[in-house]
Amino acid sequence: MNQIDTKNTKRILTELRGVLARGVFGDVVELGCYEGDTSIELAHILKGSGRKLFLYDSFEGLPEKTKEDNSSLGESFKPGELLASKGKIIKRFKHSNLPLPIIKKAWFNNLSSTDLPDQIAFALLDGDFYSSIKDSFSLLHGKLSPGAVIIVDDYSNLALPGAKRATDEWLASNPSAPLSQIGALAIIKL
Repeated sequence: MNQIDTKNTKRILTELRGVLARGVFGDVVELGCYEGDTSIELAHILKGSGRKLFLYDSFEGLPEKTKEDNSSLGESFKPGELLASKGKIIKRFKHSNLPLPIIKKAWFNNLSSTDLPDQIAFALLDGDFYSSIKDSFSLLHGKLSPGAVIIVDDYSNLALPGAKRATDEWLASNPSAPLSQIGALAIIKL
């Protein structure tokens, strides 16, 4: 079950192709990969590019909500929901004959900047909740190459308002970073 719909996935892949075509320096990170559907698509595009794919997930499902995540539309999102397996992602990559990404199992607030590559060309943030997206932006600090693209999933998802709140807070402190909203995605091109 892919958590990002087909239209948004196509847009993500178009943005990654653009980063590669422009020669933006750095690797690709996905913070929140669930079962790896989008990860597999990213890896297909990266195959042979010399870029590495880094995946981060708790593999324990959703964390606790904060007050910034409260929405009557999002009552079904409970701690532990959307549980996925690191082993399943590895198996899917092997089955797809793709190079294994670097996979780190951790809550985002337990990661440090040393867990991410030194230079990032493309970042997909799919942490669903306020704290996860806020922590993801913090981890990217000082690592984004000129011309890098950040995509935040669920930016306009009314059931997950924390993603938008955390993104808008980051944008307020980075006013030169332009935002485009396409579907549920926030696309930030540096």
